[in-house]
Amino acid sequence: MTNPDTADSATPTLQVIPLGGMGEIGKNIFAYRYGDEIMVVDGGLAFPKAHQMGIDLIVPRIDYLLEHQHLIKGWVLTHGHEDHIGGLPYILPRLPRVPVYSAGLTLGLVREKLTEFGIKDGEVDLREVQPGDKVRIGQHFHVEFVRMTHSIPDNMGYILTTPVGRVVHTGDFKLDEEPADGKTSDLARLEQAGKEGVLLLISDSTNAERPGHTPSEAEIARNLEGVIAGCRGRVFLTTFASNVHRIQNVLHIAHRQGRRVVMEGRSMLKYAQVAQGLGYMEAPDPFLTSDDVGELQDQQILFVCTGSQGQPMAVLGRLAFGTHAKIALRRGDTVILSSNPIPGNEDAVNLIVNRLYEIGVDVIYPPNPRIHASGHASQEELATVLNLTRPKFFLPWHGEPRHQINHAKLAQTLPRPPKRTLIAKNGDIVSLGGDEFRVSGTVPAGGVYVDGLGVGDVGDEVLLDRVNLSQEGLIIMNAVLHPTPHVEIVTRGFVRPNRELDFQIKRVALEVVEQGVREKKRLEDVRDDMYGAVRRFVRKATGRNPILIPMIVD
Repeated sequence: MTNPDTADSATPTLQVIPLGGMGEIGKNIFAYRYGDEIMVVDGGLAFPKAHQMGIDLIVPRIDYLLEHQHLIKGWVLTHGHEDHIGGLPYILPRLPRVPVYSAGLTLGLVREKLTEFGIKDGEVDLREVQPGDKVRIGQHFHVEFVRMTHSIPDNMGYILTTPVGRVVHTGDFKLDEEPADGKTSDLARLEQAGKEGVLLLISDSTNAERPGHTPSEAEIARNLEGVIAGCRGRVFLTTFASNVHRIQNVLHIAHRQGRRVVMEGRSMLKYAQVAQGLGYMEAPDPFLTSDDVGELQDQQILFVCTGSQGQPMAVLGRLAFGTHAKIALRRGDTVILSSNPIPGNEDAVNLIVNRLYEIGVDVIYPPNPRIHASGHASQEELATVLNLTRPKFFLPWHGEPRHQINHAKLAQTLPRPPKRTLIAKNGDIVSLGGDEFRVSGTVPAGGVYVDGLGVGDVGDEVLLDRVNLSQEGLIIMNAVLHPTPHVEIVTRGFVRPNRELDFQIKRVALEVVEQGVREKKRLEDVRDDMYGAVRRFVRKATGRNPILIPMIVD
């Protein structure tokens, strides 16, 4: 690891340090450092992969910020999605109270999260800004917020003016020409920045492999209305709870189609209530609860529910498996999945879809008809931003390596490609100056696992044990030395009850114990000998390697 305090000390440079969100999708967090000042951007979380058993979520490792917390002057939040703000309740309480700047909806969602964790308003300094506003953070960072369309309102990129030059960060974006709120991306400001001179562009790479243009929310709304208009029974629609634009369109569609909306699911209600309270969502008719629909005909009801990613305890999962306390699906119902599975969730979503088919409901999901669109720009939009900003240097961000590399290749096909592009990783110190753009060192980075109430007390070695337990099972051996040596075993997840195999394992263990007693070995040595002998026997007899836990009682 390179010490960032000593790197490039001869000439002042801006250090761009991704602590999360680079080479991955999730737990986005950036640090900019110039001299003795640091500005931080976002603080998201990621959701566990299938092999990360028992983990609830993953937050960024912030060793670097903790070590240099006295240098932090301010924080910028681009928008209110979990992968950009979900980690803040775990991060903010560990760092000094500094101004946190973002738009109204984003701050509303942050307040809601902090309240759930018992963090009071006075413990944080949240400051609302609007697109076009400019703020000064410390002496070296001047931030201008720029509106960029996404799948949630109040999404912003920013233009960061520093002593070494201008940095444009798009934030998550797509160039939607018909967004639900009518507020399109401020391309004129990006073009102006390009004319003024952009030293570095940091741009969203999520859809860098997709040709063309990402469909507008308006197109999705028209398609959804056509589908819902053709439904004769109850409609159950699921999408991301944070997709406020999509849900707003669904509310208007339901009103036009004569259906009353029931919001089902904690996160769906939370986002809707915060968005309504701050004026970002308008409900033409008051929401109903599942208890209120008894007098309505089936064709007058539309449920908006959680579970778009196949989560078993979300509303759609409980409906699919008949465990919802108040609602049961039946023939004649239609379930609409207005979302695509996040990579890694495909099997969970497929399980739900197959179960819905077995129940006999009508199931409608992408790609046909087109009832979902990404919130991220495709190649034509990415090229537009590159052409407008005309950066000297380019840092593809927000994507896995394949997305970053394809974004870099796209940039090189344009009439005025960047002078240099870097494919960075989490923890890289990217040093930026007039003619300098290179990785000059590294800082600690990675993920911290959250498991129940524990934060950071589960590491990769614990996950490896969990994987081994799930694949090979467990044998507990309890040896009692006095008055007469004997051994008892307990197995879990190893083999189905097998008295002969159990007897043989106990015999092998007992022979080792009796030998150790005769030779007056230390208890630790007897335990280790028992472990080794049983492991060799089990591997030879079964071809398996269960976790073994030997215990000696004197």
